[in-house]
Amino acid sequence: MRTQNTKYNGWANYETWNIKLWMDNDEGSYHYWKEVAQELIGRACWSRGRIERQLADQLQEEHESELPNELGGWQSDILRGALSSVDWHEIAKALLEDSSNEGN
Repeated sequence: MRTQNTKYNGWANYETWNIKLWMDNDEGSYHYWKEVAQELIGRACWSRGRIERQLADQLQEEHESELPNELGGWQSDILRGALSSVDWHEIAKALLEDSSNEGN
């Protein structure tokens, strides 16, 4: 069986690229996640890996919690399936790199 390359615009897949695009293009979201990343970077006792995992978990939890409660059936399945395809660690890593570069 051949593995299909699902990269999209340099990101793991379309879903990851799309979430990051919306995060970057919405001013409130952009500033919020930049502040979250900066706060985590400030935890000097945490390793880079732990910071990335924490940020990835927070990204996933907050985005999934924004799904409407009344959404059901196939619509819910499609949206939850798309969110499960997002590479939250890739987004977290990019946010941390951007935040670290701004501090220099």
